[in-house]
Amino acid sequence: MQFIMFSKMLQQLSIAEAGDAIAKLGFDGVDLTVRDKGHILPENVVAELPPAVELLRGKGLVVGMLTTGITSAEEPHAADIFRTAAACGVTRLKLGYWLYQGFGTVRESIGKVRADLKGLEALALEHGVTACIHTHSGNFLTADPAICSLLVEGLDPEAIGIYVDAGHIVLEGGYGVWKQGLDLVQDRLRLVAAKSFGWYPEPNGQLRRVHWKSKTLPFEKGMTDWQEFFTCLRAIPYDGFVSLHSEYSDLSLPDLLAQTEADLAHARAALESAGG
Repeated sequence: MQFIMFSKMLQQLSIAEAGDAIAKLGFDGVDLTVRDKGHILPENVVAELPPAVELLRGKGLVVGMLTTGITSAEEPHAADIFRTAAACGVTRLKLGYWLYQGFGTVRESIGKVRADLKGLEALALEHGVTACIHTHSGNFLTADPAICSLLVEGLDPEAIGIYVDAGHIVLEGGYGVWKQGLDLVQDRLRLVAAKSFGWYPEPNGQLRRVHWKSKTLPFEKGMTDWQEFFTCLRAIPYDGFVSLHSEYSDLSLPDLLAQTEADLAHARAALESAGG
């Protein structure tokens, strides 16, 4: 497996500066944002992605994937992003999100999203890339791997894949459901994200009860059992990119980089313990 760093938390840096920081931390590559407020804006992808990929390769980094906001092949810059990624040798793209519209809507929403994915399947096949839906916890239709499996059923697995996020699936199914979900979608697994969460109680005076909130935590302190997670990946077997997400919004940049270095070391040690 190759560890790459999600560039979101380095948005204050240029691509060159972010690349230097990521290389210094010892990553194999970069998960580059190509979306609104990303390192590259969708409307600039044709001009800016090829030199960015070459710049990062010059620093010894592979651009393993692009994180996009695409949810439809009909979006203005979707075709440009798919085409340019393929031309640069980047064959894995993370898609955007579809919101859960509330109780009683899930079956209808699945049908609508499948129609979007059918269009994206054609675009992905045209350009030889794989577009992946991300298992993001909370009010997202893709929070549950079981629903993700329904969304992609019948679609070409080399065109539409699933991007399993270790932190988010454990947050939603911390005891055992995360593993069942990973098991269910293992044949569709094309990307992996690494982050870790915990649940914390907060008083809620208005309701007179405790309110539970999630918080991003260092890998050694969060809920994810990394050795068990990587053991499952090895059993699939998965040998692709693992995008490490250092979403510590409360840390200064130097502290964020230090914590990222510790998380990467923790993940690599867990992978080694899992037989990787």
